[in-house]
Amino acid sequence: MREILYQEVPSLDLADFTSGDGAKKSEFVKNLGDAYQNIGFVAIKNHGLSDTLQHKLYQVIQRFFALDDTKKAAYEHPEIGYQRGYTGKGKEHAKGRNTGDLKEFYHVGQNLSAIPEEDPIKKEYPPNVWPLEIPEFEQTAIEVFQAIEEAGKTMLRAIALHLALPEDYFEEKVRFGNSILRCIHYFPITNPEEVPEDAVRAAEHGDINLITLLMGASADGLEVLRRDGVWIPITALPEQLVVNVGDMLERLTNKKLKSTIHRVVNPPKEKMNTSRYSIPFFMHPRSEMDLTCLQGCVDAQNPKAFSDITAGQFLEERLRELGLKK
Repeated sequence: MREILYQEVPSLDLADFTSGDGAKKSEFVKNLGDAYQNIGFVAIKNHGLSDTLQHKLYQVIQRFFALDDTKKAAYEHPEIGYQRGYTGKGKEHAKGRNTGDLKEFYHVGQNLSAIPEEDPIKKEYPPNVWPLEIPEFEQTAIEVFQAIEEAGKTMLRAIALHLALPEDYFEEKVRFGNSILRCIHYFPITNPEEVPEDAVRAAEHGDINLITLLMGASADGLEVLRRDGVWIPITALPEQLVVNVGDMLERLTNKKLKSTIHRVVNPPKEKMNTSRYSIPFFMHPRSEMDLTCLQGCVDAQNPKAFSDITAGQFLEERLRELGLKK
């Protein structure tokens, strides 16, 4: 594998993969593989999520996060590990840290009405939680979830080809998967003395899931750790989604694909009193997916690095490490 030290996250056009042109499709897969083996991030355009729908969801979540903290707390559900509804300020921390991140967020999962009754996965998921104060939240979030999930499935088809797997390898594994749309508010800090000295908007971490698809944020701050130890900023153009490898995919591929560490840094002091909004989609498989390292990714030079585990077991383990489950 050739090592590339990217100066910025590479940009790709998903239409090259879906156009029906074999040469463009192959080139997309090659470029995606290079990026995911080196930096673990790409930015894609022509992903199918309209600017109008993105803008609508950002408007909706800004209205929700502007509500009084006591009203927001009515939508908190710690008994399900905060996997649906609201999670209050500072309640999540990065793995290995005790200081909570300077953020609050809202989780949306699969629309249960779209899952057939005969599918046993339906009983595993809690219902979504919708704020009564913002009736349009539900329809907008469901539409975004569905559009971005389709983009994620297309990306996984390209990843499968890069790994010399059947193109549809992930299809049944992510069908009604345990994916999460997370609407994040990095809240203003008007008095820095009130927060712990080491508190940051999002401490350095890797994502739990297969891949993450991120809509353009409302402000700068996202940085990715390059393989040579240099942090580089990530800024998606308005028409792009940033798509990165998660820990589950790194585990499945025995580190062939990199779940790159990233963070959201605090703004300059003069901007600490401003909000930042961000909406990632964490694409998870079904809980029964086997994350045992693929045989094609294990050899004498790359011995098996992980024990066998299912996606559901791995998620439970990580939620406890993040402080969201006891």
